[in-house]
Amino acid sequence: MSAGNGFDPATAVRGQRVLVYSMGKEGADMAAWFASQGARVTMSDTRSEDQLAAAKVRVPAGIDRVFSGQPLLDAEGFSLVAVSQSILRHDPALTRARQLGIPITSQMRLFLQLCPGRTVGITGSSGKSTTTSLVAAMAKAAGARAIVGGNLGEPLLGRLAEIDRDTTVILEISHTQLQYTDRSPHVAAVTNITPNHLDQFSWDEYVGLKRNILAFQGPRDTAVINADDPTSRSLLTGLKGYLAQSSLHGRILADGAWVDGETVWVRYGLNAKPVIAQADIRLRGQHNLANITMACAVASAAGLPVSAMTEAAAAFTGVPHRLEVAGRRDGVTWVNDSIATSPERTIAGLLAFDEPVVLLLGGRDKNLPLDRLQDVVRERCRAVVCFGEAGPLYFGALRACAPAVELTGTLEDAVAIARTLSRPGDAVLLSPAGTSFDAYPNFEARGEAFRALVAALPVAVAEVTS
Repeated sequence: MSAGNGFDPATAVRGQRVLVYSMGKEGADMAAWFASQGARVTMSDTRSEDQLAAAKVRVPAGIDRVFSGQPLLDAEGFSLVAVSQSILRHDPALTRARQLGIPITSQMRLFLQLCPGRTVGITGSSGKSTTTSLVAAMAKAAGARAIVGGNLGEPLLGRLAEIDRDTTVILEISHTQLQYTDRSPHVAAVTNITPNHLDQFSWDEYVGLKRNILAFQGPRDTAVINADDPTSRSLLTGLKGYLAQSSLHGRILADGAWVDGETVWVRYGLNAKPVIAQADIRLRGQHNLANITMACAVASAAGLPVSAMTEAAAAFTGVPHRLEVAGRRDGVTWVNDSIATSPERTIAGLLAFDEPVVLLLGGRDKNLPLDRLQDVVRERCRAVVCFGEAGPLYFGALRACAPAVELTGTLEDAVAIARTLSRPGDAVLLSPAGTSFDAYPNFEARGEAFRALVAALPVAVAEVTS
């Protein structure tokens, strides 16, 4: 699914007119890089000035013109369009650019073309942030020269000067970043592929985008596949490089990592070694055990030592907004899982708790099935509070699935209601199952709002978390 329609990053862009769609982190990174190369850069974003200010958008130095609060600027007269992942490939502005024969590129495409170091890329419907962060922690424990970026939000093009052939670049890569790539990472991992983002793509299109992370590998590259996930296994057909796998269900035939009994193991070649006992893992849930196992398989493929895997896995406490304890109040644990933007992620969060759960569910729906979520809510939830744009949809689907199911408008109101429904020993879990875009610019902002609401709760006895 190459975006290759004539643009070669090795060709000088000095003096060329470049149009950058979206003024977010990726757009700013691209705009700054093109300006540094002597291009005449215009930026275009549909958000209003107030919305851009709320998102803390800053225009890089050296930009010719900025257009906001209107449809994406027509590409006619430009030499190149550079697009952030938020602009989908079927957007009318990109259709127009193709009709005009104007090359289209993206931050991830440019970076994979220009990066002189070794690249490790991780994608998947869930678990990619945790897996990427774990691999980065393992690289740090090994003392490796490593840079972390991609969908985690770090600039990439602005850091090219720091990278040489001895640098390992660890990338979280989303399906939308894979819309425009024509390169694959040297080590490319797929954590899983399950229904997600079906409000934007068909299932076949979505699977095809995930497959794109492997599509341009060569015989010296490595693909790391979750052997427990049937859709990920379907990607084995046509692999061009070396295969490694991960599994929670015992020893695998390929190199990689697996769980045997109470221990995570890793193998490269003939040598199998234990990494960590499950009792020493600080993360909740089977899904996090899967993330640790996948991270070990990726780290092994990247040449990191087992000692570094052990050290990092034992110390790792998770990523922000993923089953993050926001506070404890009057015997109730409040947990921020704002990153859970699909029912599958919410299910994984619920299954990580043995105690009764008051679930906060809402945001913007992605047209995903709710039947399994209904079953897990019946098993795990004392109560559900539905909020936001998708609140009525979730309320209708779950109203008979828990002893108490409430509907309200905002996250603030949902927190207040949850306080009245929870009991000592419960967990109140913000695991919304929908995106944040009905009320917040991203899931991080939603999670930060939740943290602030929890911190402001009136309590009889406050308990401070570390």
